[in-house]
Amino acid sequence: MPAPQDAAGRLTYELDRAHVFHSWSAQKELDPMVVTRSEGSYLWDADGQRYLDFSGQLVYTNVGHQHPRVVAAIQEQAATLCTIAPAHANDKRALAAKLITDRAPDGLNMVFFTNGGADAVEHAVRMARLHTGRRKILTQYRGYHGGTDLTINMSGDHRRWPNDDGRSGVVHFWGPFLYRSAFHATTEEEECARALAHLEETIRFEGPDSFAALVLETVAGTSGVMPPPPGYLAGVREICDRYGIVYVADEVMVGFGRTGRWFAVEHFDVTPDLITFAKGVNSGYVPMGGVVVSDAIAETFAHRVYPGGLTYSGHPLAAAAAVATIEAMTDERMVENAAEIGRTLLGPGLHDLAERHPSIGEVRGLGAFWALDLVTDRATKEPLAPYGGTSPAVKAVLSTAKQHGLLVFNNYHRVHLAPPLNVTEPEVKEALGALDVALGAADDAYTGASL
Repeated sequence: MPAPQDAAGRLTYELDRAHVFHSWSAQKELDPMVVTRSEGSYLWDADGQRYLDFSGQLVYTNVGHQHPRVVAAIQEQAATLCTIAPAHANDKRALAAKLITDRAPDGLNMVFFTNGGADAVEHAVRMARLHTGRRKILTQYRGYHGGTDLTINMSGDHRRWPNDDGRSGVVHFWGPFLYRSAFHATTEEEECARALAHLEETIRFEGPDSFAALVLETVAGTSGVMPPPPGYLAGVREICDRYGIVYVADEVMVGFGRTGRWFAVEHFDVTPDLITFAKGVNSGYVPMGGVVVSDAIAETFAHRVYPGGLTYSGHPLAAAAAVATIEAMTDERMVENAAEIGRTLLGPGLHDLAERHPSIGEVRGLGAFWALDLVTDRATKEPLAPYGGTSPAVKAVLSTAKQHGLLVFNNYHRVHLAPPLNVTEPEVKEALGALDVALGAADDAYTGASL
């Protein structure tokens, strides 16, 4: 997009391009949009254009932009106690921990606070290694766990490759994904059974006594919004128990209502040993992440020093934002709204689009978390963009959506939708309308048989 016409916006753009080094980007190829304000489900660029934000930014604005209760809580906390070292107790951190554990499965009663999701996963792995005395970690392909040296090596997409020197102690395996099955399955039941058999065989051939933890996104997010089939996570839990492996549920993206439950593991009736979180815990208003710790693992460090910490662990401003976020979500029934919106509006609306747009190979999702798998041929499932890349057709879809005032999350050949959990029916219909127009660009690249 061209640089802003507004003078202040143009200056911001020029300063950004001169001095800001952006993540996951070739620096000279960037053309960032200058955002000047936001409210609810919308944000505005420097020239006053309004956009409906169904990206969740990086899937974290669970209460929407500028929620007044969260903003007020940050302001009030800043006037009272801006910062304090983590060795000291403070009221907001203590209350945030209680509110989080109250919503976690039974038996997980302590919280270690971090600055974000990647370091939450780092510390979960450290806890598991110290708890078990083992080193290896199991993670799946089509998973993502963060951008630090360890977590990028744990991740299962192409971004790992330039960072992988083979010394991380991570072993990858194939998880269930029937649409693009690695197991030649034809039903969810077959996919589940074969994926579990593959996981156990991987463990047996890599040495069962060598694994400290299995780290698994409850619903794989960046890799394609892939809810596991019924029975899979229960099978994972059983395998972990049998081999003494710590089961870590990575809920950085899906925790705090994104799938229509406080934690996504509730959909599958399993209790992990550790849960990592970030993003939605306070809608990203102030950086925060953490690990919800089971009683058994907490006991390991009852009289043994845990060798880890962070300067800003449980930062008062972040904790105040978390308390206000969780209380607002509870009082305003946002988690229930996300479940209802997904069941009655967003899910059916996307399936309706699939009936009319041949480029939609599959619709997947739960609650306020959905993806469209775009293809050039439904029969062959050829992706609309190559693995690890993009294509003119995908770029056209995103550009057209933006021209019609809709921002979505994109990865490879997929369009992801992650609206605020308090999104309204008119906003969902507005998004579906813009997406209906944008998908015409994908249909233009479709080469398969007509619907």
